[in-house]
Amino acid sequence: MTIRGYQKPLYILPFDHRGSFETGMFGWKGALDAEQTAQIAAAKELIYEGFQAALSGGVPIAKAAILVDEQFGAAILHDAAAKGYTFACPAEKSGQEEFDFEYGEQFAQHIEAIHPTFCKVLVRYNPEGDAELNRTQAARLKRLSDYLLEANRSLFMFELLVPAEKAQLAKVNSDAKAYDRDIRPGLMVRAIQELQNAGVEPDLWKIEGLDRREDCEKMVETAKAGGRSTVNCIILGRGADDAQVLEWLTTAAKVPGYIGFAVGRTDFWQPLVDWRAKKISRETAVEEMASRYREFVDAFESAQAGAGAT
Repeated sequence: MTIRGYQKPLYILPFDHRGSFETGMFGWKGALDAEQTAQIAAAKELIYEGFQAALSGGVPIAKAAILVDEQFGAAILHDAAAKGYTFACPAEKSGQEEFDFEYGEQFAQHIEAIHPTFCKVLVRYNPEGDAELNRTQAARLKRLSDYLLEANRSLFMFELLVPAEKAQLAKVNSDAKAYDRDIRPGLMVRAIQELQNAGVEPDLWKIEGLDRREDCEKMVETAKAGGRSTVNCIILGRGADDAQVLEWLTTAAKVPGYIGFAVGRTDFWQPLVDWRAKKISRETAVEEMASRYREFVDAFESAQAGAGAT
């Protein structure tokens, strides 16, 4: 087993959302025409401006990163590469319950053409869910994992989501918060272990927010098990409100092995909605996004420093 891992601080502004942009932001369904595609690309350019404004405002370039898709963000990806930014690009089809490659059998060619710092996948995997689905997904993910390691170019970022099964929700009277607090952490550990056993070897795990420090510690312990000492975790925002995201960030930041975060919708969604509705100017939208991103960076680093974490 060969492990690379990633150990530097990493503060990601992700805006690789595709389906949620098409339907949630713009209200479109079905195949997009060229004009619709251009409108979404323009919205993503605005978020990218917010990221760059945050860098100008003091966020260290060595710790900052973006995550954006090729479909709507190809120009951004090329610009980020030219400017030496750390950047990630997704490999999965958007909005599917089952992981599959966005570009099918051409997935490797697309990764090589873009050469992102990280190749990212978003995967829904519940170890008590459909066993055949889990096996199918794990086989595809092992194929990607093996390719990335053999090519030794882009690192492997794995975003793990563990959606509740009906029987699991029933145990907590359909209380989603109770599921997140009391059931999901254990399922996440099992999911990581099953994927590792299937030969899936991410360099970085992108983890849903956890309420308790001990659960964050268990996640790091699992990610690093079996000689994976250079593998680390980042926390994701799930589109939650500012207060919830800050709570997750500060909890994770106190645990060695959590090196950063990926917070997207909480950062950019409302400013983007307001800008599209002509309630605020482009400059105001950019500054709001930059300010929110800086707030999350400051909160993570303050919590980390306070805990003496490294």
